[in-house]
Amino acid sequence: MLFFRNKNKHAHESCKLSKAAISSIISQGMHIDGEIRFKGKFRIDGTVEGNIQGEYLIISETGKVNGDMKLDVLICHGTIDGNIEARQVNAHATSSIRGTVKSENLTVETGAAIDGEFKAFSEKENKTKESKITAETKSRDNNIPAGKEK
Repeated sequence: MLFFRNKNKHAHESCKLSKAAISSIISQGMHIDGEIRFKGKFRIDGTVEGNIQGEYLIISETGKVNGDMKLDVLICHGTIDGNIEARQVNAHATSSIRGTVKSENLTVETGAAIDGEFKAFSEKENKTKESKITAETKSRDNNIPAGKEK
């Protein structure tokens, strides 16, 4: 089993959501084309072709996603073909993931099929990158050389 953990304030929020009722389900046999954005807990038993953004996503053994994901929590038992960015990722033994996985907390069970790259990040690193990007954008927009902004 592969895992890395980064303790933070979001662990408590994730625990609350894990106990919450599932608010939306894409059932087995359903096929959705397009972007999905959601709040709360969401489960995919069918197929989604498109990017997903939300809080707590469960992909069942029959679930398939072809697209990138930006989530708080991902629990995967199914198939993903796309990049994942999430605070917490659990790849169970039946899961198959192809793409880059960026996460603060990652657990991969023995038997999970992973073809891609893992990147660990922390919330602090994310904020540093965001502020650097913002500074570079402001510099470019104001024709100020990067690193010379005030």
